[in-house]
Amino acid sequence: MSERLRVGIAEIKFGRAPEVLVTYGLGSCLSITLYDPRTRTGAMAHTLLPTPRPGQAETRPGKFVVSAVAAMLAELPALGAASRNLEAKLVGGANMFESLALAKGDLIGERNAQAAREILAKLGVPLAAEDTGGNFGRTAELVLETGEVRVRSLRGAEKCRIL
Repeated sequence: MSERLRVGIAEIKFGRAPEVLVTYGLGSCLSITLYDPRTRTGAMAHTLLPTPRPGQAETRPGKFVVSAVAAMLAELPALGAASRNLEAKLVGGANMFESLALAKGDLIGERNAQAAREILAKLGVPLAAEDTGGNFGRTAELVLETGEVRVRSLRGAEKCRIL
């Protein structure tokens, strides 16, 4: 049986096969996974916001998309991962209260996903897959044995999707 490591809100966890990294309750929050298929090592972050406010101290790098990606890239080599082998997957970034968001014009889930796409492209990390947007919550788990990201949601008949 694989050990399941829970990734809480604003946290980053690292692991290697046969471990499974899992995060629950992704609404507008975004899960970012980085995975090295050669070493079967990876990381998962459960981020809340795209970037900190100007002047805001980053005491928890997992809270923000940009600092989470940087922290994962800095730590993964200690597990044997090579940055040239990494691939990313995104889950979450929903707009849970569409009517409120549309009235204010601030779609935080969409901003989270866009910030992740931009920082990954800037750093040269390929985005292999994503399950983002919509107006429903998700749970994501990174299976480090295979690199699969399993996405569970309660939308319609689809209960589990594999990225």
